Amino acid sequence: MSNSTATPDRLSVHLHQDDWKHHLADLTRTGLQEEQAWLPPVWFYDSRGSELFDQITRLQEYYPTRAERAILERHAGEIMFLAAPHVMVELGSGTSDKTRALLAAGLAHGRLRSFIPLDCSQAPLQEAVAQLAAEYPSLEVQGLVADFNRQLHHVNDATAPGSRRMVSFLGSTIGNFTTTERELFLREVATTMRPGDTLLLGTDLVKERSRLREAYDDPAGVTAAFNLNALQVLNDELGADFETDWFEHRAVWDPQLGRIEMHLVSLTRQEVRVEELELTRRFAPGEWIRSEISTKFRPGDVVAELRESGLRIVGQWFDDNRDFALTLAEL
Repeated sequence: MSNSTATPDRLSVHLHQDDWKHHLADLTRTGLQEEQAWLPPVWFYDSRGSELFDQITRLQEYYPTRAERAILERHAGEIMFLAAPHVMVELGSGTSDKTRALLAAGLAHGRLRSFIPLDCSQAPLQEAVAQLAAEYPSLEVQGLVADFNRQLHHVNDATAPGSRRMVSFLGSTIGNFTTTERELFLREVATTMRPGDTLLLGTDLVKERSRLREAYDDPAGVTAAFNLNALQVLNDELGADFETDWFEHRAVWDPQLGRIEMHLVSLTRQEVRVEELELTRRFAPGEWIRSEISTKFRPGDVVAELRESGLRIVGQWFDDNRDFALTLAEL
């Protein structure tokens, strides 16, 4: 990785975009060479993909964003009272839209002094940091451009010793990890925490299969367009020659692993070249690429996994339909 650089716009850059692109290229090469092909889901989020995902979050069928927001709006005060942080860190912050309820509650309690949003994309983070600094002039806002899977240690560098911190990981992003990846990640988060620090974790919960399928395969086809757009991003970024019309979107529930999988299914026999990877992959009709996983949890399983990582449960909150959970755990 390149050395850290500071920018005059409240950002510390530990992940430069060339390094990030090389990392994604390596992951993509690995995924396309495996017998069951897969792609890192970060390819979803170019400008078009981000617009489509914003549309998805507004669909009636897609409940997670609404459910998590409802919990935050109702319980942010209680969460911030129990966590009592001087510093709040958000992993994979994006626009930090839902996080504003926590920031407002933390400031109301009078202890919160600074906010550190961490994200891998510099331009959106820079914009979000500027907006947050203007909205909360009494709050010190310092963005970290970093990969939370490999660079969590920079969180310690950005906070003063003795500061009580809360790390938030919202949106059920934890569900995009395999079981092994999740275990390693939670342990890594715990190792960066100090006694008294807390982790606020958002998790989507197990529910009727029909609702899960509709949430990831909506009748309007927005999720299908979002999934297929990842192939166009590969064409643009890595010189691939995917014909997006020769693939279709499919959402599948895996009961053994307790997760929804998003697939890109080949409609014909075809050969795809990824020029920048010097890689060719052949697909038979019906063969598919796994583009994302989204694990669904039971509340007790969330508690058990956090305890196994060395954390103590402080509280757990649900929306009215018990579709989603926020769990607060302390080191």
